[in-house]
Amino acid sequence: MTTPAATTLRKIDARAPLDEIMAIYREDGAVILEGVLTPDEVRTFNEELAPGVDATKPAEGDDEFLVAFLGANTKRLDAVINSKLFREQLLDLDIVHNLSEQVFHEESGDYWMATSQIIEIGPNSDAQPLHRDNEVWPLFRSLGPSGPEATINFIVALTEFTEENGATRAIPGSQNWEDYDNRGTPEQTIPVLMNPGDALFMSGKVAHGGGANVTTNKYRRGLSFGICASYLVGEEAYGLILDKEDVRHLPRRVQSILGFRSHYPKDSYGIWQGNYQDIGDYLGL
Repeated sequence: MTTPAATTLRKIDARAPLDEIMAIYREDGAVILEGVLTPDEVRTFNEELAPGVDATKPAEGDDEFLVAFLGANTKRLDAVINSKLFREQLLDLDIVHNLSEQVFHEESGDYWMATSQIIEIGPNSDAQPLHRDNEVWPLFRSLGPSGPEATINFIVALTEFTEENGATRAIPGSQNWEDYDNRGTPEQTIPVLMNPGDALFMSGKVAHGGGANVTTNKYRRGLSFGICASYLVGEEAYGLILDKEDVRHLPRRVQSILGFRSHYPKDSYGIWQGNYQDIGDYLGL
């Protein structure tokens, strides 16, 4: 394997036809969607998040690998679903649901959100160890490229993503490698260069990691939220984190992605139910 010649991942307008977006996704395993959020939406979201990010501390502790993975000068704000803007606007974007349907509908039947996190890489930060997001469920690492898609990730740039400030780095095509214990080398990665409001749409099978922030005063902030096949348990228990009153007025597809509706994986009569009722009806939503 050689170092990729490309300087960044391929980009396409977020309003482009789905088949054009999916064609790049299937070939490279990842694609940059331009203009998912407007500048005003980015500004409003950053303003809403500022208090939580400011109060968050970088990783610390005795586990050297965990600190290196999470980032010794990287802030990670979990449970972004506590953001009203995230729940009511971002999670109802057509592009999120249309692409999730494209990935999961035929193969798995249904999907929901596995995790949500603000990741802000601070100055003088080392690169994150390379990994695949489907490693959260170890079975999929052993299945390799022939296994079903466990998860996809959307990483929305809330600041500019540059090579110097820690842009995510990925290895296009690594979803096709036979050995998923091989996560590649830094030399094989290319940076995911994005403007604020752009989003990385990436397969959970792609080897990637946060880049090194070699600046002395710049912060790279992104919103990462993962969508998984709904027969899998996500990293965050949204049905317990959120009060049902917070989701009562949300569109049904947003209630579903947050676990407040039952799910119907392929060839299943339904899971996540209450007394054989849709859990949303059971809860009176």
